[in-house]
Amino acid sequence: MTNIAARQTAVTVAVDGIDREPTAAELDAIELEMPVILAGVDLLDAQIITLDRIPSELDQRRIRRAHRRVLAARRELANRAATAVSGVGA
Repeated sequence: MTNIAARQTAVTVAVDGIDREPTAAELDAIELEMPVILAGVDLLDAQIITLDRIPSELDQRRIRRAHRRVLAARRELANRAATAVSGVGA
């Protein structure tokens, strides 16, 4: 019986054999970007609905609204980041 071994080293490094969990800073960044992520998911949902048919007027409005929500969420995130960098309070 022969042993099977990997020819390459691992791509990611495990610390002491334990999977690495996200740090508090990474979780905070995800939480900060969550409105943008959720708005993007809503936009994708609206677009997926129209993949197998011609979009109706209602579908087009739904996509436009979802797109505006994505842009608004991105704008809000950018404004928050700019305020945090400049140190100016609201």
